[in-house]
Amino acid sequence: MTDFPLLDLSAFYAADPEGRAEIGAEVDRICRETGFLAVTGHGVPQEVIDALWTQARSFFAQSPDEKHAVAPVSGGPYGYLGPGTEALAKSRGEDTPPDLKESFNGGPAAIPEGETDPDALAFCYAPTPFPALSGFKEAWRSYYAEMEALAARIMEVFAVALNLPQDHFAPFISSPISGMRALNYPAQDSVPEENQLRAGAHTDYGSLTILLPEPGSRGLEILTPEGDWKGVPPIDGAFVINIGDLMALWTNGRWTSTLHRVVTPPDWATKRRMSIAYFHQPNWHAEVKPLAGGATQSVISGPYLMQKFAAANG
Repeated sequence: MTDFPLLDLSAFYAADPEGRAEIGAEVDRICRETGFLAVTGHGVPQEVIDALWTQARSFFAQSPDEKHAVAPVSGGPYGYLGPGTEALAKSRGEDTPPDLKESFNGGPAAIPEGETDPDALAFCYAPTPFPALSGFKEAWRSYYAEMEALAARIMEVFAVALNLPQDHFAPFISSPISGMRALNYPAQDSVPEENQLRAGAHTDYGSLTILLPEPGSRGLEILTPEGDWKGVPPIDGAFVINIGDLMALWTNGRWTSTLHRVVTPPDWATKRRMSIAYFHQPNWHAEVKPLAGGATQSVISGPYLMQKFAAANG
């Protein structure tokens, strides 16, 4: 049992309109307070999850030279990032040592028909440099497709939570430019530098993030409304969902894009920790503006994402 908020997605879809509205109202409350919840009843096949875990472990078990063979091209978002190359806290102006992690990153499987924007083609639709491990690309693509479909279902819940038609967001996410990363936080054989974490405090950029922590692992923390860091407990069979900066803008600040980080509990310092994160982002050309409140601020999804990426990796 846990006091962490749960959304049973299967219960939402089994409910009548009144029941869906009740679930939506609870999701609205959660998103106003922290924007973090766990999703069960998600329908993602366990064999798809297991296949990617197997491939991710094989990838990170390779030598540094083998992993760096699929490093990103200069300025590109996809491929392998080794330890010491990213400090997420810098995305919010905090100068910290590099995060204690490594990652493999990938993007959409296909370019939408008729897409000609040169920035879109060079950035979000750049090819993912897959490693030469047997079965890796297939496992990655299968899991990514499941996440894209799951994100669309969660966005339907979000629409109901905001008292909108259930399909309100569908035109904005018909060809999402979402990124996905497999993360490995190696076991620590030395004392970290001051203010050095496995992942520094940050908010996510997009509409929502779907995180799959390694079963039983700990270390993810969120900043509560009271200003305290609270650990997210491991929840068997669940994904951890959080909203990002773009959804906070979309809701005109009604919903919260909460700071979160990955720390090293003392009993986990000698263990590695892994997770898989899918960062849902609306279509490249989607205009996102506040739903209510008279605000005039708006952004275009693709250029917005490029700007956020450059700020964190400059």
